[in-house]
Amino acid sequence: MSQTNTVPRNTSNAGFRRANRIKLLRPVLMLGGLLVVLIISLIFWLFGGQYVSSDDTYVDAAKVSLSTDVSGLVSDVDVKDNQHVEAGQVLFKLGQAQFDIAVAAAQAQLAQAQLDVASAKRGYAEAVDEIAAQRIQIQDDQSNLSKYASVVGAGGVTRATYDDARYKLAADQSKLTQLQDLSGVQLAKLANNPNIDPTQTPEYQSALAQLNNAKLQQAHSIVRAPYSGTVTMVEQLQPGMFLPAGTAAFGLVSDTDIWVTAQPKESDLTWVKPGQSVDITVDAYPGKKWTGEVQSISPASGSEFSILPAQNSSGNWVKVVQRIPLRVQIKSGGPHGFVLRDGMSAEISIDTNHHRHLSDLF
Repeated sequence: MSQTNTVPRNTSNAGFRRANRIKLLRPVLMLGGLLVVLIISLIFWLFGGQYVSSDDTYVDAAKVSLSTDVSGLVSDVDVKDNQHVEAGQVLFKLGQAQFDIAVAAAQAQLAQAQLDVASAKRGYAEAVDEIAAQRIQIQDDQSNLSKYASVVGAGGVTRATYDDARYKLAADQSKLTQLQDLSGVQLAKLANNPNIDPTQTPEYQSALAQLNNAKLQQAHSIVRAPYSGTVTMVEQLQPGMFLPAGTAAFGLVSDTDIWVTAQPKESDLTWVKPGQSVDITVDAYPGKKWTGEVQSISPASGSEFSILPAQNSSGNWVKVVQRIPLRVQIKSGGPHGFVLRDGMSAEISIDTNHHRHLSDLF
């Protein structure tokens, strides 16, 4: 009987001690778990202020809607949709006939201006010679009139002869005035310089400007790529179409001038500055990474450029965290074969080099 009573008593004591240990461990584990969570959170907070991330981010590229400042019928389209082109490559042409005619007409006008200058020089020289001859004639008339005046009273010449000499002097003087006016007109055409270079006259300069304008319009009738890239929406332009001046023909997207535009929250930009390094990932290429740096930060929030900016003076105003546009310059080309395209969704992580301290909590 004594042995039978000993076994249950030992078992009862062991269970009691186990229960006591559990009661003691429970608060220790609870407090320890809470302490571990606090330590992990503190570590995460201390090291989490160095990086600023944003997923409101997109790939941007320089793009242009190609057009020309002259009107005409499209004669040739030298590219196809989504074709890569180099800077200076011909994209499309307008019909050249009208521009060739305009250039030929301007060249003829320039040649005529040169002839007009030469004619003005010749006319002025002839007028000068005629003026000199007319002055000699007037001197002769004055001499004859003086002789007749001295003898007309004594009957040496008739009164009619004297009057004819007087009328002839007046007529020759009037002709001299006309010749002087004519020489003045010719000299004015030469900008009051009888030895002027024909290329310096206003008529020549005006004709030359018209010729240069005609050549410029002809050059603009052949549209070339302003930079290398990929053309898009080419099908909307076909040979035979009339393209008015300033009308968009199709688009060109650069393959070299590419950057990333982000819209981080204003509260995330405390320590962000231009020049800081950035890691870039693109949704289209999981696991691939590009590197860049912060190029610039917008001086205004995106809402300031909206058509209807928020009016905060109303009584139902609600504070909203603003988004500040940020531009990231891509420094590395990324993995080979993975092309960044305009409008792709991306994410960035900016290394601000800022470290938090425990003193920041107090």
